[in-house]
Amino acid sequence: MKTVNTVETLREQVRAWRAAGERIGFVPTMGNLHAGHLSLVGQARAAGDRVVVSVFVNPMQFGPDEDYDSYPRTLEADRAQLEASGADLLFAPPVEQIYPLPLAEMTRVEVPQISDILCGRFRPGFFTGVATVVTKLFNMVQPDLAVFGEKDYQQLIVIRRLVRDLSLPIDIEGAPTRREPDGLAMSSRNAYLTTAERQVAPQLYHSLERLAAALLAGDRDYPALEQTGVKQLELAGFRPDYVSIRRAADLSVPGPEEPELVLLAAAWLGRARLIDNLRVRPGTAGP
Repeated sequence: MKTVNTVETLREQVRAWRAAGERIGFVPTMGNLHAGHLSLVGQARAAGDRVVVSVFVNPMQFGPDEDYDSYPRTLEADRAQLEASGADLLFAPPVEQIYPLPLAEMTRVEVPQISDILCGRFRPGFFTGVATVVTKLFNMVQPDLAVFGEKDYQQLIVIRRLVRDLSLPIDIEGAPTRREPDGLAMSSRNAYLTTAERQVAPQLYHSLERLAAALLAGDRDYPALEQTGVKQLELAGFRPDYVSIRRAADLSVPGPEEPELVLLAAAWLGRARLIDNLRVRPGTAGP
């Protein structure tokens, strides 16, 4: 596996692969990799001939009081895991390769409406930072396909809209959420949890399972179900940002006969902000 730090060397390698007629898959990450990230690499490997993985902690998607400076950076361990997982190239650029000007002077990419709801409501500017860096990375790598985890469901919808609206020739694939044995979605920020908080954390997913069961039993009072979900999380010790029931296709507010819903939640537990989601098809035997 090659490791490159500049756009020039990245493009030189990509041009050689394209000249050989090879299909290129891409997995963008912020590093501190775990089994969930590696599953994305495996999916990209299955769909293409070459896999590029980027490791870049993107300052544009962090708010002024968020954890940019303390976000775990484990490049050497990430490199070893990626090599073992079959990645072909690690792109690990310094900030100036992505943002040659101060952030306030950089062109930005905004995806309206869906960027301002749910997590976007509580993290203003977050999805603009995500959309901007992903667009830049797409232009740098020029992949045929890119894989994103479904745990970050709103991010996946934002990226799909971006690719559609900007007519980018890239197939976007979602990868199923990888979970710990007790149901907690794998996340780099799980490392922030204390031992006691780690025992509570799976309740985020279990609360979504209870909402899904109510929907499958025929309950369609979405506001009441969302309020119940918030109360359950508060009783468990979380500080919820939201629990929401949305249309799976585009995160719009659903009607009573919507065939596929997604249940989303974000909540603080200590210094860790955890997110999760669960898709459900009302009127069927199960999620």
